[in-house]
Amino acid sequence: MFLFVYLVLLLVSGAQTGFYGVVYTYSFLDLQESGYFVINNEKLSFSSCEEYDLFVCSGNCSGQPVFTIDESRGEWCQKEFLFALPNASLTTFYTPAVYSNWTENRNGIELSAAEVRIELRNRSDIHKPNSSPRTNILPLVRVPSNCQRNINLLVSDPDGDEVRCRYAAGLECHTCTPPSVLTVSPACTLSFSPTNSSAEGPYAVQLTVEDFPRQSIILTNGSNSQEVITTSNSLSKIPVQFVFRVDPAAPSCTEGVYLPRFLPPTPENGAQIYTDVNQTVQINIRAEATQAVITELLFSGPLNVAKSSSGSGNFTLTWTPSAIDAELSHTFCFVVQANSSSSVYQSDLRCIFVTTRSNPTTPIPLTTTTATLTPSFTTTPPPNTTRQQTTTTTTLSSTIPNSTPNPGPYYVLALNAKISTTLSLKNNTEAILQQMKDELIRQGLPSDIILKLINSVELEVTIT
Repeated sequence: MFLFVYLVLLLVSGAQTGFYGVVYTYSFLDLQESGYFVINNEKLSFSSCEEYDLFVCSGNCSGQPVFTIDESRGEWCQKEFLFALPNASLTTFYTPAVYSNWTENRNGIELSAAEVRIELRNRSDIHKPNSSPRTNILPLVRVPSNCQRNINLLVSDPDGDEVRCRYAAGLECHTCTPPSVLTVSPACTLSFSPTNSSAEGPYAVQLTVEDFPRQSIILTNGSNSQEVITTSNSLSKIPVQFVFRVDPAAPSCTEGVYLPRFLPPTPENGAQIYTDVNQTVQINIRAEATQAVITELLFSGPLNVAKSSSGSGNFTLTWTPSAIDAELSHTFCFVVQANSSSSVYQSDLRCIFVTTRSNPTTPIPLTTTTATLTPSFTTTPPPNTTRQQTTTTTTLSSTIPNSTPNPGPYYVLALNAKISTTLSLKNNTEAILQQMKDELIRQGLPSDIILKLINSVELEVTIT
């Protein structure tokens, strides 16, 4: 019960009127020497950093596990509250949360509320509890009223589950009126179409993000009671809340004129960067706006990211992951902002994944006759049988150790894979399995491995 009590004590109603949203995620880590751990990340945003401190820490956050992420002075400040829960109970926690009064908005939402569901029962497919979906967004996203804009919320799931987005409902919000100017798809795309000036202003956006297993699984609690969860049942749910502002019309919606346009070497939206514990990552971002002056880069990401500028339109995000980030994929989101007269213009929201590996590794792209593969393997002595998530689309990605492994049996662990092939899974199963086996053997696995297709998304590899 520790987790439930802790959150309720933290998330009490505040008297301030400048709430700008929340993004909550949790990650269940593998067994450590002191037991299992659940890492909880709660990004909260208010109209100022002082308001955050007053709400969360009664005005003084020194000595607390609170870290400033970024701020846009005069608009918002985002900080993250991070804590680890040791020796987690194998149960399900529902944590209704009341935060504070929303900043003024057009859809009439005053008090912010959310509901988190933390699923910590043991899963039959991965043999450990669930981790929530991972995503991120800035506290304030803005667009001129005459410009089309799609916000593709970049989501991932550590367990390979399907992630779906929807507007919050019921206990997930105090007032559940969605913004009239935005539509949300289950695939987590928010769409804005040009509108008239009467719709201009800020809107409170309250989303719920859920993960669904790709096949029926069994959840077992600490008392060995079991429940079957199907693909229609969500495992966990997290709140994603922010402010969407419709600004006055821009003279032009063409990127690079008033609205900043990203230029190389800026990573593309959805790009994947791999790093290792204690290895520094630099994300270089460049943008231009010929009729406006670029003023700043705004971002949201993990704690301890440093932001710097080397001239107008040139920015760098620098981050060094620690041991607590091992095996986690963090979502970095950023925009570039520009001014022209009294108007503020924001680029598209761009988000990327940065995944931290626990051991030094290097991804190696590979190709075969009919399938494009970029595999990754780990040579650790696990049980004799492991399962790998696969789909019959695009690429297969992971890592291969730099050092030469010791002689002996090798095993493939938790390989998330996507495979693109011209062959039919229904009619050419044996041929596809043979190509996959050949590729695994080429990567160093024994020649007597046995591959069995469990279903369209799960492959079993047995090493004799």
